[in-house]
Amino acid sequence: MAASQMAWLQSLLPPRASVSQRERLRAAGGALIGIALTGLVSAALLGSAHAALWLIAPMGASAVLLFGVPASPLAQPWSIVGGNVVSALIGVTCAKLFGPPVAAAAAAIFFAIGAMFALRCLHPPSGAVALTAVLGGTAIHELGFAFVLVPVALDSVLLLAAALVYNNLTGRRYPHDQRAEAPHPHRTADALPTARLGFSPADLQAALKEYDQVLDVSVDDLEALFHRTEQLAFQRRFGATLCREIMSKDVLAVEFGTELAEAWALMQDHAVQALPVVNKPRHVIGIVTRSDFLRHAGLTEQPTIARRLREFLQRTPHTHSTKHEVVGQIMTAPARTAQEATPIVDLVPLMADVGHHHVPIVDDQRRLVGMVTQTDLVAALYEVALGRAPALSTAP
Repeated sequence: MAASQMAWLQSLLPPRASVSQRERLRAAGGALIGIALTGLVSAALLGSAHAALWLIAPMGASAVLLFGVPASPLAQPWSIVGGNVVSALIGVTCAKLFGPPVAAAAAAIFFAIGAMFALRCLHPPSGAVALTAVLGGTAIHELGFAFVLVPVALDSVLLLAAALVYNNLTGRRYPHDQRAEAPHPHRTADALPTARLGFSPADLQAALKEYDQVLDVSVDDLEALFHRTEQLAFQRRFGATLCREIMSKDVLAVEFGTELAEAWALMQDHAVQALPVVNKPRHVIGIVTRSDFLRHAGLTEQPTIARRLREFLQRTPHTHSTKHEVVGQIMTAPARTAQEATPIVDLVPLMADVGHHHVPIVDDQRRLVGMVTQTDLVAALYEVALGRAPALSTAP
């Protein structure tokens, strides 16, 4: 075989999968559980008289999407339920209107794809559902339009319920939010800071419109991948400065039961804007900021700030009180933390876009070891840009 032919054949092979063995087992296990539960529940509901209808073959393809690629737009709840039900309805209709099975099958696929595009519920296994309605044999044809409800809608809902529970229990967000834009913390017309010089969601939407093909990846995942690629390229170019190299190590912290007046005085004395809240092993359980004090004291709208703040900080002499008394009652929990070995570039979206001003740094045992503020981050990035920061971290 000529070298050019061999190269052409090799080009047809897909690249090696980038997912871990653990993820492969997670997906396969989910499909096993989903199909088993769907079949068992269907059998219990329908009884032995309808044994042939407990499961239809297209559910196997749906299981691959729901458990193997749960982030795919083609695997979302409306896609499976809407796509399967609409395709079943079209398939039954075509089977009744067209005589020759081949003509009915072709028409069913044509109209099913068009309907799924129009209803935004594109789901590849639904094409098999439409064909099953046409070519499924006497048992399917005798059901008529009842086939749409049982087994198609029943199987789809049961499999979806299994996917909702299993994916979330195994750490996969499902259903997967298909929105591209992150919420703006300040609710203004300005773009998020990381989008002002890089690409914006509008740029991504324009590029997808020019591409004019269906992508089996959600827009928010696509945007996240692009941003992560930019971060990795930045690290490769300028080196990986780590949090442990820029963090403040002598960090003031309070506990859940620290009284509000004591925590406020600590912030005032040391001119800090936030205090991590820790338990006895110094595990970070929350963070309390000046904003937390002002919000809970009702000072965001009232002009008499000094008086209201004194009332809020004053300890209540009674045993029971509805007023907040200790830090743990007003802290933000859980706190967003980072590891000592986290590259500082990973903190940029968290601080610039989400709006966090302080990020507690923890070790491998989740114990507080430092704090990185926006000021620390800006100074470090400035040093990196000037070439004065270490080219590559050598910290252990």
